[in-house]
Amino acid sequence: MKHYNVAPPPSPPHSSAYQSLLRAGPRVKPLQQVHAHIIVTGSHRSLTLLTKLITLVCTAGSIAYARHLFRAISNPDSFLFNSLIKVSSKFGFSLDSLLFYRHMLLAGIPQSSYTFTSVIKACASLSACKFGRAIHSHVLVSGYDSDPFVQAALVTFYAKSSELIIARNVFDRMRNRTIVAWNSMISGYEQNGFSNEAVEFFYHMQSLGIEPDSATLVIILSACSQLGALSLGCSVHDYIIKKGFEINVALGTSLINMYCRCGNVIKAREVFDQMLELNVIAWTAMICGYGSNGYGLEAVDLFNQMINKGTPPNNITFVAILSACAHSGLVSEGRRIFSSMHTDFSLGARVEHHVCMVDMLGRAGLLNDAYQYIKELISDEERSPSVLTAMLGACKMHKNFDLGAEVAEHLLAVEPENPGHYVLLSNIYALAGRMDRVEMIRNLMIKRKLKKQVGYSTIEIDQKTHLFSMGDKSHKESRQIYGYLDDLMCRIREAGYVPVPGLVMHQLEEEETEYALRLLEDLSAFHLPSMSFGSSWYSPLFLYGFSFLT
Repeated sequence: MKHYNVAPPPSPPHSSAYQSLLRAGPRVKPLQQVHAHIIVTGSHRSLTLLTKLITLVCTAGSIAYARHLFRAISNPDSFLFNSLIKVSSKFGFSLDSLLFYRHMLLAGIPQSSYTFTSVIKACASLSACKFGRAIHSHVLVSGYDSDPFVQAALVTFYAKSSELIIARNVFDRMRNRTIVAWNSMISGYEQNGFSNEAVEFFYHMQSLGIEPDSATLVIILSACSQLGALSLGCSVHDYIIKKGFEINVALGTSLINMYCRCGNVIKAREVFDQMLELNVIAWTAMICGYGSNGYGLEAVDLFNQMINKGTPPNNITFVAILSACAHSGLVSEGRRIFSSMHTDFSLGARVEHHVCMVDMLGRAGLLNDAYQYIKELISDEERSPSVLTAMLGACKMHKNFDLGAEVAEHLLAVEPENPGHYVLLSNIYALAGRMDRVEMIRNLMIKRKLKKQVGYSTIEIDQKTHLFSMGDKSHKESRQIYGYLDDLMCRIREAGYVPVPGLVMHQLEEEETEYALRLLEDLSAFHLPSMSFGSSWYSPLFLYGFSFLT
């Protein structure tokens, strides 16, 4: 390998070689030609030229070529190292960024805030917790722990690594908190399932007079989607309009997701229609929103529009549209769309697509077709628990107990530690009147110490989100809530409605069964009015953690 013994160059930005590099840009073949020219003319002793060359090569995506160039340089300086670490981290070569950092340490070249900011970002991309903590110690030793850019990078790293306590400690010690640091902290809460905390942090940020940017708004809209916080989401939308933010793909898609998750599909479509740029992500979000809210025909129509306007669907788009067909009973449309995956778009079906097909056929009562699909069209590797679970759910829905038991045996053999499978099988046996089997399943769950996680739901009242689960009495107004339900139960029974015990989860205790009978059967059978306690309004349908759109 030829080594370049470089010496400080006479500043070549105006040299012909440097101008050739600029003209070549991030394109590998032109860069190779310029590289050859640099060697022939003897300019390879210029470290500035080599630094520019190697960063352009990395930007072009040829990391192997960049490594080759780096190994040929005998005495790289801090500028070269920092440029390499930054550009490799920025363009998705995070592991190489860490390796270049290691070479920098071995070369005895001191790090700067520039170095630490880039290499910590690489650690965040890789979720390299151990390496990131080691670099944090280097930051402390080097005295850069008070640098705002390094601190912001550390907040991002720890937040992405689910180390929220450490992220918050670093954030709280920051004297100059950049918007990047605020966004990282809010995003850390939201992505780790603490959407309430994300919203509270957003309010705290606003109370200090800090203006959110578009990234902040995308994050907080995602939190609103998780919480079902429609009023806050609408406030964010109003803020976007008031401040004149461009509704780009990221912001528009976030608004669509928020409105759809909160049930306002009309408003989501308004946002969609106002977007100047539509990519596959935006189309998919709107199709998914239609499907999840029961508008299957609208989802299919939008899918066809997407294709007609020249945007090819991806695998996620097909999951969204097939799911929409399944929930709306559009079997012929679903079959046609599934067939087009391969014939029109050369996409292979994945596990999630198979789940949608089995679910679609099963919901439509085509159990034999669904089971035949599993046995003939899905390989053993793709016959995942989720496919069998969809089949088992269809057997329960249409009370095909023999087929359900057969599917359940396969399912328990594949995933014996999932309590949901036992509950589903128990319900099937109960509906078939096989109480001996119900008891056997119950005892098996007890023996294996398996317990199904209790479902929960949320409701927004006065811009505050409340969480409820079945049998929950922790809410401060639970006495009034249950009193209202008791009164409602009396009126329902007077109207002649009788719950069906067979639809209740049979692993429940007697008292829990009574609650489940009330809520699963009666509340799903009627359109219930809202009730008021003081200044708060509650919709009983959403108080106990069950979704009735299945």
